[in-house]
Amino acid sequence: MTEGNFVDYVKLHVASGNGGKGSTHLHREKYITKGGPDGGDGGRGGHIILQGDSNLWTLYHLKFKRHFKAGHGAHGSKNRSTGADGDDIYVKVPLGTVIRDTETQNVLHEITEDGQEIIIAEGGMGGRGNWHFKSPTNQTPRYAQPGIPGEEHDITLELKVLADVGLVGFPNAGKSTLLSVVTAAKPKIADYEFTTLKPNLGIVKYRDFQTFVIADIPGIIEGAAEGKGIGHRFLRHIERNSTLLFLIPADADDIVKQYEILLDELRRYNPELLDKDRLIAISKCDMLDEELREELKAELDETLKAPYLFISSVAQQGLQELKDKLWSMLNN
Repeated sequence: MTEGNFVDYVKLHVASGNGGKGSTHLHREKYITKGGPDGGDGGRGGHIILQGDSNLWTLYHLKFKRHFKAGHGAHGSKNRSTGADGDDIYVKVPLGTVIRDTETQNVLHEITEDGQEIIIAEGGMGGRGNWHFKSPTNQTPRYAQPGIPGEEHDITLELKVLADVGLVGFPNAGKSTLLSVVTAAKPKIADYEFTTLKPNLGIVKYRDFQTFVIADIPGIIEGAAEGKGIGHRFLRHIERNSTLLFLIPADADDIVKQYEILLDELRRYNPELLDKDRLIAISKCDMLDEELREELKAELDETLKAPYLFISSVAQQGLQELKDKLWSMLNN
């Protein structure tokens, strides 16, 4: 999937159908001139229903269709015939979709299961026909209920990708390169910052045909929680990852400081993110000789308060150890 096809934020206008009117028909047939009221009920208006679909990975299919309107209920008719219900409209969305009220930004629902259905705009009830209102004192009522109007809403759909491991790091830290090496994903890779503009997902094949999913999130910069850079638009994707893999290059000026900045951005965005399991991968370690690596390891053992390991995506060093560690964290 290309970056332009990854859509994780859309605004929709949805309108359910109106209920049909009840009938005021009076029964008439040969030899029966005053048969009494027999007007049927109006049909229900159609619902707008959001449905989870595990085959979808993005909201791209909603990019060019933003308005959904369900069918109206049919009016009641003679012989107590109920009008047909309006056609329901099903809008399929990927798992991990959050539905918000566009005006208030309140979260209305979340869809996390395949086949899960949420009625986001309920169709209006049909009006009752005149036969409901007959009585000993009013045997021929010539009135019925009108149908109830449908609902209209402006909603916002936000996708939070469902992945086991989220890659967190500064721009150009090597996240996309790592993803391309340990999975079959083909993210865009270049030697400049913000190469990744959209999240990428990859499936890691582990031992005995087992797998887990890694998400490559666009690079975070200092101040991202306040809206700087582009990483703040995708911090929500980290919320559903059970484990966070911090990727920091070995040639960074201060590895511990970079880790603390990344941690602080997550804390300011959502303090609950700090409750997730964390692992630090020191990337590009093929640039270090054995002596430099030992010096760096001794320094990190004293100052870095989190588990870490050395890897090199290009030289394919430490990748199996990384997979083993991640698998262990995911299954404990």
